[in-house]
Amino acid sequence: MKISSFEFSDTIAGYVKSFNGENKFSLETSDGRVYTIKFGSNLFARMLRNLNEPYMDCTGQITKLLKPGKFVFVYGIFYPDSDDYYNFEAQVLDFPGKEIGKFRFEEADWWSKQAEAIADFFITAQFGSFKKNIDYGEYRTALALTGAQKGDYRQETDTISRLVYGFASAFMLTGKDVFLEAAEKGTKYLQEHMKFYDVDENVVYWYHGIDVTGGQEHKVFTSEFGDDYDAIPMYEQIYALAGPTQTYRITGEHSILRDIELTIDLFDKFYHDDDKGSYFSHIDPILLDPRSESLGPNKARKNWNSVGDHAPAYLINLCLATGEEKYYKLLEDTADTITKYFPDYENSPFVQEKFHEDWSHDNDWGWQQNRGVIGHNLKIAWNLIRVDNHVHKDEYVEFAVKIAKIMPEVGMDKQRCGWYDVMERNLSDGEGFHRFAWHDRKAWWQQEQGILAYQILYGVLNKDEYLKYARESAAFYNNYFLDHDDGSVYFNVLNNGIPYLLGTERLKGSHSMSGYHSIELAYLAAVYTNLLNTKKPLDLYFKPVVGGFKDNILRVEPDILPKGSVKIEQVWVDNKPWKRFDAEKLTVQIPPVDYRPKIKVRLVAVEQ
Repeated sequence: MKISSFEFSDTIAGYVKSFNGENKFSLETSDGRVYTIKFGSNLFARMLRNLNEPYMDCTGQITKLLKPGKFVFVYGIFYPDSDDYYNFEAQVLDFPGKEIGKFRFEEADWWSKQAEAIADFFITAQFGSFKKNIDYGEYRTALALTGAQKGDYRQETDTISRLVYGFASAFMLTGKDVFLEAAEKGTKYLQEHMKFYDVDENVVYWYHGIDVTGGQEHKVFTSEFGDDYDAIPMYEQIYALAGPTQTYRITGEHSILRDIELTIDLFDKFYHDDDKGSYFSHIDPILLDPRSESLGPNKARKNWNSVGDHAPAYLINLCLATGEEKYYKLLEDTADTITKYFPDYENSPFVQEKFHEDWSHDNDWGWQQNRGVIGHNLKIAWNLIRVDNHVHKDEYVEFAVKIAKIMPEVGMDKQRCGWYDVMERNLSDGEGFHRFAWHDRKAWWQQEQGILAYQILYGVLNKDEYLKYARESAAFYNNYFLDHDDGSVYFNVLNNGIPYLLGTERLKGSHSMSGYHSIELAYLAAVYTNLLNTKKPLDLYFKPVVGGFKDNILRVEPDILPKGSVKIEQVWVDNKPWKRFDAEKLTVQIPPVDYRPKIKVRLVAVEQ
């Protein structure tokens, strides 16, 4: 089919191959295609900037910056100047760094500053600009693009928990007390308003949310979302633990650990399949039965969320905080299950995500049908490497490496960079490209999975291709998702990087979006960048309660990293040097004081 002659705008990302010194250069994309690019009449250039940084114009330095090997984003217009040839004229150049092979997002404090800016945005949006009265009674799930509260008074458990995770992580990176206050008050609010303790069964489960009207609370017990309606989906119970668990890492508060333990008891007692293994995706609200007829299409089903989301949402952080072998064993069982059942490469380049009780494939469920979520594939690779750092198994690494090789071919935008959303798992007759399920937009959370997957793959396996994809992913995210006008990050952008601001995707707070993936990315990208890749120090902050952690030992391992790759260099307690720590075991003896000390720990990479 011949394309009609019309102009269109688009983005090209790649590496400068040559520059004539005046008005034309060639650019090689991630997959090796070369474009010739001409300067447009009003061309301007920008340097990448972080949130809360001023605009950085570098138009006057274009000729100095266009050096062979330099990575750059080019936004411009394709003009049909002949029947079979388009000329591309650049309108905007975006440079992620000043020097070849140097990227601003690899600066030692880039990600911690980003976490601080995003957490500040949510503090102001939810609790007011003066930050003096953090009251979760005023929390709203829905936030407008500007951060203004909107919508009804629905407070969803998972979005509060995810926001709490963000605040806790921001405190760990910055030491700002207002973030810890927000994390602790949010955790307490969840415990007092969203938690149900079943006395008869001795388990805890969490309400979907509450409606607050005229000072009165109405509990919303079961999920009210279409595919989960009138059931208790496991992913909501899992993510209810995300914020409290990250807060527990800082504080050691007993009540938090108790609620985590009782929720895991819920998982094991009512969601676990003792016959075929792992966890069901839903239970009914009356009998807490995963096989209840009332569940309809969710009867006796398993999926990525019920099997795999334990690891990133709460379980790895629980392992880091407690060091308990039983939690590491659960983590290992989760990785074993994923490795055993999720590969489906004889049928599709995407993993299988939905299952019946006996692990046969479910390709007819709800919105997913026979479709693959790019971010879930990348998330598996990222988390298998994390688990492998604790207990090595060849199959973990082989599966992660397989995903890392395949995903750039089917899920990455090789012209503009960035990661797509949901795609058909199989090709139809005559198709050479996997079709998008709905659109070719890019969601913020899926960019996170790509960045973290390739960062940790490079940090552990040290293959240059992983660093390349990590940098390209981080460059796209930092260049196009940061909202420099209103703060925080955009939900979705078009494939060319322009923000998509319609419907719920216009919002900064929604059922899907809170201060979780963006600050989770900032926290873990800081860990992987500094400690695995650039070998720069990383400071983390803790503030344990009196008598909190077992044996008064604070565990400060930032993530499950390769054994022996990181050590403690220095510790301060209330800004004074503290010598009672085990540098290799990554533990600190908490001072025997009758107040909560603020502990700052400096971690450094170990030369190997």
